[in-house]
Amino acid sequence: MTRVALKGLWLRRGRAVLTALAVVLGVAMVCGTYVLTDTISKAFDSIFTTGAAKTSAVVTGRSVVPGAADRPLPASLLQRVRGVDGVSAAAGSIQASGDGPNTQIRLVGADGKTLGNPNAPKLGFGLDFRQARFNPFTVSRGRFPRGDGEVVVDKGTADKEKLRVGQSLGIAASGPTRRFTLVGVARYGKVDSLGGATIGLFTVGTAQGLLGRGDRFDQIDVAAAPGVTPKALVTRLDAVMPKGAFVRTGKQQAAENSADVKDATQFIQWFLLAFGFIALAVGAFVIYNTLSITVAQRIRELATLRALGASRRQVRRSVLLEGLAIGVLASAIGLVAGYFLAKGLSSVFVALGIDLPKTSEVLKTRTVVVSLLLGIVVTLIASIVPARRATRIAPVAAMQEGATLPRGSRSRAAAVSVTALVVALALLGVGAFAGLAVGTSLALLGIGVIALFVAVGLLADRLVRPIAAFVGRPARRLGGAAGRLAGDNATRNPARTARTAAALMIGLALITVVATLGQGLRSSDRQSLSDAVSARTVVTSENGFDPVPAAVGRAVAAVPGARAYPIRHDQGRAFGKAVTVDGLPPRAGDVLKVDTGGRPAQPGPGQAIVERGYADKHDLEIGSAFTITTSAGKALPLRVSALQERNPIQKIDPLLARVLIDQRGFDRAFPSPPSDQYVLVDGSASRADVSGALRRFTDVKAYTRAAWIDERVAGFNTLLNLFYVLLALSIVVSLFGMVNTLVLSVFERTREIGMLRAVGMSRRQVRRMVRHESIITALIGAALGLPLGLALAGLLSAALADEGLSFSVPVGALIVFAVVAVIAGVLAAIVPARRAAKLDVLRALQYE
Repeated sequence: MTRVALKGLWLRRGRAVLTALAVVLGVAMVCGTYVLTDTISKAFDSIFTTGAAKTSAVVTGRSVVPGAADRPLPASLLQRVRGVDGVSAAAGSIQASGDGPNTQIRLVGADGKTLGNPNAPKLGFGLDFRQARFNPFTVSRGRFPRGDGEVVVDKGTADKEKLRVGQSLGIAASGPTRRFTLVGVARYGKVDSLGGATIGLFTVGTAQGLLGRGDRFDQIDVAAAPGVTPKALVTRLDAVMPKGAFVRTGKQQAAENSADVKDATQFIQWFLLAFGFIALAVGAFVIYNTLSITVAQRIRELATLRALGASRRQVRRSVLLEGLAIGVLASAIGLVAGYFLAKGLSSVFVALGIDLPKTSEVLKTRTVVVSLLLGIVVTLIASIVPARRATRIAPVAAMQEGATLPRGSRSRAAAVSVTALVVALALLGVGAFAGLAVGTSLALLGIGVIALFVAVGLLADRLVRPIAAFVGRPARRLGGAAGRLAGDNATRNPARTARTAAALMIGLALITVVATLGQGLRSSDRQSLSDAVSARTVVTSENGFDPVPAAVGRAVAAVPGARAYPIRHDQGRAFGKAVTVDGLPPRAGDVLKVDTGGRPAQPGPGQAIVERGYADKHDLEIGSAFTITTSAGKALPLRVSALQERNPIQKIDPLLARVLIDQRGFDRAFPSPPSDQYVLVDGSASRADVSGALRRFTDVKAYTRAAWIDERVAGFNTLLNLFYVLLALSIVVSLFGMVNTLVLSVFERTREIGMLRAVGMSRRQVRRMVRHESIITALIGAALGLPLGLALAGLLSAALADEGLSFSVPVGALIVFAVVAVIAGVLAAIVPARRAAKLDVLRALQYE
């Protein structure tokens, strides 16, 4: 039986390949995800290891605010470190990593625009180049800077922007753009660039001046004298460390940096794996449908085997063996394809503005094992029901022409589908309306969605006839006899059509959910921003979220007719956790609505307006006293003067911080020079007037109020586009399923098509018949998927209403998705239609 199964599979290799493609894509997605994230981790590990290779110990300032930049170290500490017994060398450095205000150094081109991706980090390093052992960079062209006015950039940026050694380059940090001379191009260890980040290298003094650090350092690197271990050196350094300074070995620092990166890539990994699992789930539908059709078409062959003595167990084993063979083949191909897909995924991220550092691709044993197991197990599970159906063939069926497989119990199938539907609705209802925590609600909704897909898939065959009658009207009216036959063919076997449409249904339902939630987010955010801001002009950074130097606000205020309202922004610590803090200028209420329930919306000295949710969490009420530790390490005592009612969407797109204080108090307590989140501008000055005052500043733009709202709302589009690209994989998988079904349907109806050709149907009409049948099947999938997606989006919106999600139907997107379904039907029909049209009439009439 094993030889029979494998030989039969070889004879039907065309069908096997089409079946395998569904699994190939899902496995490739899983494998590609692991390869991509492992490669990113390896690149960062290499970067951090290179940086700490010759460093015995690293001294940094303890971060006052969790997740914020470390506090600067006084210059006197460097001399103290050099005097510790066992220290052979020490050097202070500046590291502008973009972790907080005034921590970005931007490279500016000749056109006045910031180089690199607006959403990528803008890094800067001030290094003591006389201490070569602490310098992780190697010069590729030119030399390292020796004094003020000189800069070196990373090789990746230099190559991409076609920068030449000796040319003038703009540099912007906490003030207006300054001109520097590019004296060299460097690599970070063996890496040309840290993803899409731009890197500028300066002398320590130059970097300190650019960032307003004074004579302070961000980090002190220490080398041990011969015979002193890094651990022993750390112990000695600990004894002289002042309060707020922290010392680790070089390896510990590298390990900590790597761990932080791995935590970030873990999210990317699970995010991409989710779409790989979706593709595999859709692939399971395709495999199940294909094997079911194949078993039905081989009824005489299998019955003959039974008549010759094959047992039910042997027949079942032969079908499962076919599934196993397809699973192994598809998983192996998917594994290879995934290795190359990793590069494609990386390109998708780059196209969406998310560039990550890369090195040679990493293929771990875990990736191979998980990818192969997933593909094989999914294929075997999808093969179980067709294998069981194959055992129901009675030997006598071999002598009967037109015999069909015995149908399963309709009452049992109905019971299973109704049970799945009840369970799905219960889970969805609890997840959406029980008021549970966000994580719990999403988990219940996720399980409920899976159960709902199963239930709808089981019930779909009962919906095929009425849906086909509706969506098939254009084919019947415009397609002539071929169109009428196509409509009849689509409903001839409702279960088969339902299973084929179900694969497309899942993909379209999920895409509809994304489109609907995205529409809700955009409309809610637009309304929230329109209600909150009344200023004529808004000045922000180019990407809309990075802070801008306080000098920008002063420059705008100098414009005739302009009233500038700079909104300071930073982070502090209260109740043991980080909290965002804004400093409001006088009369900010003229352009910015702060809903305080009728209380004064302008905090006075020592007062704070606290977001109500934050106040409730920490038992704060009007008159309550609390203390914020600023990122400068200062204790700022405050008293609650009002509670801010925030639109729920601000949890997703926060316009204001959780704590609002007066700007004078902010400037005294937080690091200097301060930064602004944005500058609101009112008065008679036009946007053009304001833009003219900003020419000295790079990465800063002035928008009209309407344009600023459009730009900010459009920020959701990057994430939504990523969802669309990844969900398109499930549409491609379902497309192969439709091709499979149509090809097998053509095989099954070979004699019928031959008779149609014999009585006068032309090749063109045959192609039209198959094409219309495919389009009707695709529209059935759309008719099931689009309403299902809207229903799921409504439940998700209800579950996350407190987080700012509202329900809004994306009518235009739904029309586009319906058109996509038609296009999918047309594409799926190309090969089967041509195959049907090319059938030899005489041979087709003799086909059994």
